[in-house]
Amino acid sequence: MGYENLDKLIETVRILRSPEGCEWDRAQTHKTLRPNMLEEAYEAVDAIDTGDMKHLKEELGDVLLQVLLHSQIADDEGVFNLDDVAKGLNEKLIHRHPHVFGDIKVNSTDEIIDNWDKLKKEEKPHRKSAMDGISKSQSALMSAQKISKRAVKKGFEWPDEKTLYECIKSEFDEFQDAIKENNPEHAEEEMGDILFAVVNLARWNKIDAEQALLKANKKFMARFRKMEELAEKPLDEYNFREYDILWKRAKENLSH
Repeated sequence: MGYENLDKLIETVRILRSPEGCEWDRAQTHKTLRPNMLEEAYEAVDAIDTGDMKHLKEELGDVLLQVLLHSQIADDEGVFNLDDVAKGLNEKLIHRHPHVFGDIKVNSTDEIIDNWDKLKKEEKPHRKSAMDGISKSQSALMSAQKISKRAVKKGFEWPDEKTLYECIKSEFDEFQDAIKENNPEHAEEEMGDILFAVVNLARWNKIDAEQALLKANKKFMARFRKMEELAEKPLDEYNFREYDILWKRAKENLSH
């Protein structure tokens, strides 16, 4: 299978960055493109969630453009080029899949993951702590999940789920104490502890906390929109009891 369109795309990006190309493209740097990288990745994830393959194809193109632009910028600066990126990725994939490209035998996906982590650790000997290498740019919820999983791999785990529930209750109690103290900074700290503990509860039950919250957000927005449709007066004129009745009506409408 040939990839002539990919070659054409690479050449198009090179031209856009050239003196004869586009002024905007030439002006871009890794830092100026940073928001675009995040935005395009999230839009691709949205397309995955909706199952719209046409949209996904378009969004993957936008993600690919970011890869090509960053690689071309680095090439212009004499740091690395797209071929270096591909070479490094290919070598990493082969090294981390010895059960495919080598003579290592595995019996389960758990063994594959354990072997992947072991090889990754060998590749990055400069990382001394289990907390090293966790992205500072991802959402706090995703970071919390990764931090928790890293700690558990070192044996830092609750003995049972009951103890974890007790920990969450304790964090709620400490938050209430901070509120009574009228101490905003302490309250913020304790709220963070509550959220982190809940992320651990999700992990304990093999639930992706990020996906769970995304689904909750989507469900809430759908119900709120339905409330707006069913409302017989402006929502800000409703009292709590009326809101509760309207919320239940919206929920029933969406479940039919």
